Amino acid sequence: MAYRSGRHFLQIPGPTNVPDRILRAIDRPTIDHRGPEFAQLTRDLIAGLKEVFQTSGLVVIYPSSGSGAWEAALVNTLSPGDRILAFDHGFFAANWSKVAARMGLAVEVVPGDWRRGVDPAVVEEKLSRDREHRYKAVLVVHNETSTGVTSRLPEIREAMDRARHPALLMVDTVSSLGSIDYRHDEWGVDVTVSGSQKGLMLPPGLSFNAIGPRALEASKAAKLPRSYWSWDDMLEFNEAGFFPYTPATNLLFGLREALAMLKEEGLPQVFARHRRLATAARRAVAAWGLELVSADPREHSDTVSAVFTPEGVDADRIRRIILERFDMSLGAGLGKLKGKVFRIGHLGHFNDLMLAGTLCGVEMGLKAAGVPIAASGVQAALDFLSSNPAPGAD
Repeated sequence: MAYRSGRHFLQIPGPTNVPDRILRAIDRPTIDHRGPEFAQLTRDLIAGLKEVFQTSGLVVIYPSSGSGAWEAALVNTLSPGDRILAFDHGFFAANWSKVAARMGLAVEVVPGDWRRGVDPAVVEEKLSRDREHRYKAVLVVHNETSTGVTSRLPEIREAMDRARHPALLMVDTVSSLGSIDYRHDEWGVDVTVSGSQKGLMLPPGLSFNAIGPRALEASKAAKLPRSYWSWDDMLEFNEAGFFPYTPATNLLFGLREALAMLKEEGLPQVFARHRRLATAARRAVAAWGLELVSADPREHSDTVSAVFTPEGVDADRIRRIILERFDMSLGAGLGKLKGKVFRIGHLGHFNDLMLAGTLCGVEMGLKAAGVPIAASGVQAALDFLSSNPAPGAD
């Protein structure tokens, strides 16, 4: 490959670019994972994660991707043949359903068009009809990375409460935690699943379960096989500050720094920053004359914008041109959206100038690919940002 100067623009919706502070934190000597320094690290991390999940309950950390945390949520709470309600509202929602089926669970999947999130009315209807309480869990992806759609979780919880159904609510927050407001306790979530490589600004390799009291109680009777993913072992060892097996020590150093960064900025400010930058990105898409996959403005994601290309235009060709000419990576269309959309990640360690550079790369790429645009999306985004300055800016 030809030499490329400057820094690669990684604008996929995860893994995100890792801040220098976190890279420096990871780049230190490994310590004894059975020693007193490590025990304090573990306690500090769990306390910090509780603040990010907005829970006073239990949080466990796995050395795995988010897919491992999916499996952990299922095997710790359910038994073979248990019936669960899932929704085909995107690539990752569909994959979580597949994992559940492979675990021997009876999965009922509500089909969707991948342009909308989980419909609270459908949740209420399904659960209200289930008078025998056969559904043991409801699976929801909070922010579907493949589509740029954020499901309305408070409304889903209210729908479950109106149905008076005891099913556990399990939520995937891999691409929302630390970027979009999420309240494990207040929204009555029983198990929250997440990962390290998006809003937490780390490389891939850590995943999490936040565990509510109903889920912990369900785990006592759950019969699915579990060993590596067992909450019991994790919670027992964590109490003393340790893990039942070798943890990803250096990633935990990075997690400590990430939690410090989120605390310094303040979660409300983190969420507001993501909302402001996402709004500017959406202004750009509208100015170009292109269409978001997300069809309902109430569900537009603040971490990723999935954008349809015009009919007959290969989105992967546009991505390839942008990569080759401008050294910027955009997210690919996944599943049934392959070749039809490109995805702009705008989450994690991200600011106005980074967004402006990203949108410039997209706009230049669209022009280089011969895609007609209605107007400059870059200018539309800059106009919005300048007329809506970040809080605290002079």
